Amino acid sequence: MLSRTADNLFWMCRYIERAENTARMLDVNLQMSLLPQDAQAREGLWRAVLDISELQHGYDARYPAVTPLDVLQHMVREPSNQSSIYACLRAARENARAVRGSLTTEVWETYNTTWLELQRHLQDQLPERNPGEFFEWVKFRAHLARGVTIGTMLEDEALYFLRLGMHLERADNTARLLDVKFHEADGDTPARASEFYRWAALLSSVSGLEIYRKVYRDVITPDRVAELLILRPDMPRSLLASVQALTCDLALVSNQRSAETERRAGMLHAELRYARVEDILRGGLHRYLERFLDRINDLGNRISQDFLVPLAA
Repeated sequence: MLSRTADNLFWMCRYIERAENTARMLDVNLQMSLLPQDAQAREGLWRAVLDISELQHGYDARYPAVTPLDVLQHMVREPSNQSSIYACLRAARENARAVRGSLTTEVWETYNTTWLELQRHLQDQLPERNPGEFFEWVKFRAHLARGVTIGTMLEDEALYFLRLGMHLERADNTARLLDVKFHEADGDTPARASEFYRWAALLSSVSGLEIYRKVYRDVITPDRVAELLILRPDMPRSLLASVQALTCDLALVSNQRSAETERRAGMLHAELRYARVEDILRGGLHRYLERFLDRINDLGNRISQDFLVPLAA
């Protein structure tokens, strides 16, 4: 496969996944902002969303204060913010258009229709009138894109690069969500009873609340949330599940340049597979997740060098 084609496929899926993750974070934050709390705590919630996406600096350059309306404007509509829902869905569609010949008709039409519908929703002010409905629409379109891709694409290199992008983005997002939430809870200290709704919101943001109840059948505690979202291989958005899928797809697209990338992915997978949550918390979750994010970013850069950047003539 041409490096340029692989690059478009990889980023096409990363951008649609990023749009969904952004919608999930904003939706949960809106719900959390309705709980009784003082103004400082409410502002902290919205700053956390900006911190997760590393957008605080860009936001502060454009807006004088952190308000829900301005954060929504920046993370939903702002074209210059490459992580906004608008920018992500635009980029996903442009990458899909560039590799139209490598996609099934159903996949292309899904991405193209999503872009066209987004423009109508923004013109109709849906994010402002009913943000919950808008975020559900974004999540639905991302689910549809994944389902159509898996259900209609041939299982070849094109699909493998799509999945690489999806799982890399998913691992990065889950780690950021966990890091910010535990930081808010003052490190690794046990959560108070009043924190129940915040932990439930974190689980909801990764579609994990019902899974948590099924697995643990007990009250929500920080150590179990960490275990579920880091170490459970049967939790679709956990770090282990994402890295495990990433490792498998790397093996399927292996080439002469990728041995070191595969080795590093395999080491990260092995560490997650045999880790224990009590050891992670004892060593400091923030430190652990920072290291994980560094390694995920390293893998992303290495994948670009091994597969997505054309060889020098």
